Amino acid sequence: MGDKGTRVFKKASPNGKLIVYLGKRDFVDHVEWVEPLDGVVLIDPEYLKERKVFVTLTCAFRYGREDLDVLGLTFRKDLFLANIQAFPPPPSEKNTVTRLQERLIKKLGEHAHPFTFQIPLNLPCSVTLQPGPEDTGKACGVDFEVKAFCAENVEEKIHKRNSVRLVIRKVQYAPEKAGPQPTAETTRQFLMSDKPLHLEASLDKEIYYHGEPISVNVHVTNNTTKTVKKMKISVRQYADICLFNTAQYKCPVAVEESDDLVAPSATFCKVFTLTPFLANNREKRGLALDGKLKHEDTNLASSTLLREGANREVLGIIVSYKVKVKLVVSRGGILGDLAASDVAVELPFTLMHAKPLEDALFRDAADEVPIDTNLIQFDTNDDDIIFEDFARQRLIGAKDEEEEEGEGPETKDR
Repeated sequence: MGDKGTRVFKKASPNGKLIVYLGKRDFVDHVEWVEPLDGVVLIDPEYLKERKVFVTLTCAFRYGREDLDVLGLTFRKDLFLANIQAFPPPPSEKNTVTRLQERLIKKLGEHAHPFTFQIPLNLPCSVTLQPGPEDTGKACGVDFEVKAFCAENVEEKIHKRNSVRLVIRKVQYAPEKAGPQPTAETTRQFLMSDKPLHLEASLDKEIYYHGEPISVNVHVTNNTTKTVKKMKISVRQYADICLFNTAQYKCPVAVEESDDLVAPSATFCKVFTLTPFLANNREKRGLALDGKLKHEDTNLASSTLLREGANREVLGIIVSYKVKVKLVVSRGGILGDLAASDVAVELPFTLMHAKPLEDALFRDAADEVPIDTNLIQFDTNDDDIIFEDFARQRLIGAKDEEEEEGEGPETKDR
């Protein structure tokens, strides 16, 4: 197996005096626990003087455009705020560092200081509400931000050029075990018909990955004297906005209409295939999307996985999906289609990304390999975030202590 590179994210303050390093910007919520956020802040000692170094983590829900903030009133609600004194570390703090921090400190020197945040359970995942074409500024939604700065105390007002601000994401991946296959059925009795109309629908599975087609099996038994004139199958996104009052917004993200007829005393069976794509819904303002980083595109928001008994008030935005199957039944007679009625069922399902299996397997194997701090190389292709390659050592054959201190093999940019 060849050398494996992994990104280390580096961002400097505009004045160049502080630099933050993070091993990743996506932190996984496993429902029962959340990956901790660990990083290192590098400080210019001449700039530090007698001040302290603070790092804050904020989770906020922005529900209004940034350019509308007036009179000191901002259209945002902080759902979580924590701060850490990275230097000098408080005496009560245990001086424990993670493997990533150990490697960075060894490479960067004595002015690199570690910080670690435990992200609480029940906080929302990163979600962006799609802006309209005329909207400017920061998009509405839930985001997480890490900020590092030097100050006498944590409450001191800090200018943007004297601090490092870095957006991270809290994400969830599809569970390994899917729920039961979604099925739904309903029976409708009409006046002047002795027997009912029966609609049954099912999905081929409960969990779908982004970009994967959804197969909807529709079965109709029409024992009435009426005619099913039309069918509409749609995938709908539901976004529960948990702010001051909970409000639910629904938006179709994939629709198929069929002119298939089901005559009286007839049956019908057909599989419809729909694929919800963001590309087909970019004009829909307020559609919930997965949180995105600068210069990156995203996708429809993933379903929200909730712990049992979770406090919905701090969850910001809860996203779910359903397939709706609707039949338009003509009542016939003089009024014809004017007296038509709908018969419908809904099928809830989960839409998410698959868990990155390769990363998990590689991380477990890499923990058994000694650290070579000389394998850090720099790449400055991005104006905002600098991606560095931490070349991993070969997973086959650990190096001895002497080789660990020597020069490592040259790494290639991925």
